[in-house]
Amino acid sequence: MKKLFAVMLIPFFLSPFSVISTEKTPVLSNIDKYHLTADVVTESTYFENIPSNPNLYQETASYKDENLTVQDKILMPDKALKIIDLKVNAQSIPVFELSDGTYLEASHQSIYDDVILRQESINENYWLKDGFILYDTPYVLGSKTVRSDLVAYSQVTVSQHAVTEHGSYYKINGKGWISEEFLSKNDNRIEKVQKVLSQKYNKSDFSIFVKQLDTGLTAGINQDEKMYAASIAKLATLYYTQEQIQEANIKTTDSFKYIDAVNQFSKAYDPSGSGKMVKSADNKDYSVDNLLKEVAQHSDNVATNILGYYVANQYDKSFETEISSILGDSFDMKERQMSSKEAADLLEAIFYQNGQIINYLSETEFDNERISKDITVQVAHKIGDAYDYKHDVAIVYTNKPFILSIFTNNSSYQDITNIANDVYSILK
Repeated sequence: MKKLFAVMLIPFFLSPFSVISTEKTPVLSNIDKYHLTADVVTESTYFENIPSNPNLYQETASYKDENLTVQDKILMPDKALKIIDLKVNAQSIPVFELSDGTYLEASHQSIYDDVILRQESINENYWLKDGFILYDTPYVLGSKTVRSDLVAYSQVTVSQHAVTEHGSYYKINGKGWISEEFLSKNDNRIEKVQKVLSQKYNKSDFSIFVKQLDTGLTAGINQDEKMYAASIAKLATLYYTQEQIQEANIKTTDSFKYIDAVNQFSKAYDPSGSGKMVKSADNKDYSVDNLLKEVAQHSDNVATNILGYYVANQYDKSFETEISSILGDSFDMKERQMSSKEAADLLEAIFYQNGQIINYLSETEFDNERISKDITVQVAHKIGDAYDYKHDVAIVYTNKPFILSIFTNNSSYQDITNIANDVYSILK
C-alpha cells in the first residue's frame, strides 16, 4: 500500500507548475525618474525649489506645454514672474508652471532668485552724484522708489551696505537705499561748478578758472585764453618779492629809495595809475613790508615799480624764468598777457609761500566789489582793470578753500560778482 502511494506521487513531483507572484512593477513619476538619474551637474543647473522672488537674466521664451515644444511668448527681465509649481517633464527637465498656464525651463542659467545676498552695518561718508535714485530696499525686483530732499553733489552718511544681483547698495540714514554708482568717496562738487559755468558763462568774453585746493580738482571756461592782465600781473611782483624774503636775499624791514628811475624802466607801470603813493619820486625810503601792503591792498603802481626795480632787477631774465616756470608758459612783464588759469597758478604759489601777502590781499580797498562783494568768508584777492578788461582772482576761505579766477572783456563788476556767487553757492 505504501509503495502504491509513493508511485502515485511521482507524476506530481515530475510535472511542471507555475509560481504566482504578489509583487507589482512600480510606475515612477517624472520627478522620481529625475531624482534617480540626476547627477551633481544636473542638480546645479536646475532649481529644486520655487524661488521667492524670481527674475530673468535675459529675454527668455515661455511655452504652452510642459515639454517645452510649443513656444508661447518672450518674457522680459525685471518683470513680475509668478510661479505656481515646479514639475519635471517627459524629458526629465525641471520646468516652472506660471500663473498664466505657460511653462518655463527651471534653469539657473536664465532665472535667479532676486534677493539680498548679503548685508552689513557701516558708517561712512559719500558725495551724491547727479541722477541718483533712492529705493525703499537694496534694489531687487519689486523695490520701490522713494522721494527725499537730497540733492546731487551734497555729502551724506551711509549706515548699511548690501549686495544684490544688481550690484552694491548703501543706506542713507533716514532717506533710502542708493546704488554705489551714484556715490563718490571724494568731494565731487567741482562737477556741478563745471555744469553751471558751461550752462551760464560759456562766452568768449569770459576766462574763468576754479580749483579746489584740497582735491586739486578744477573747472573752467576758456581758462587758457590769454587777455591783458592789467594789475593782476602784480601777483608776479608779489610772489617774486616773497621768494626773495624766504631765500633771505632781502628782509621785510629793508628799505628802498623812491627815485625817478623806478618809474622809468621799460616794464614799469604808469605811476599815474592806481594807488595812493605819490606819483613823482620823493627820494624817501620805503620798507619792503610797506611796499607789499601797498601793492596788495591798493594795487599801487608806484609800489609795484619800486619792488620791480630793486627786487626783481627791472624784471630781468631771472624774474621771467621764475614766473614762467609757475605759469608753464613764457611771461613778459611788459606785455602782461595772462590767462585766468595762470593768474590762479600765481595766487596759489603765493598761498603756499604762507607769507603776509595773503593777509594783505584779504583786506583791500576793493573788498566791496567783484568776487568778494557778497561772500561772507575771508577772500584774499587781486583785481585788475584796463581798457575794457575787468578781472579778479581770489582764494575763498570756505571750510575747503578754493581759488576763483575771473577774467572778463566788455563786462561789468556785477558780472564778476554773479559768477563768484554761483561758484560760492556750490563750494561754500
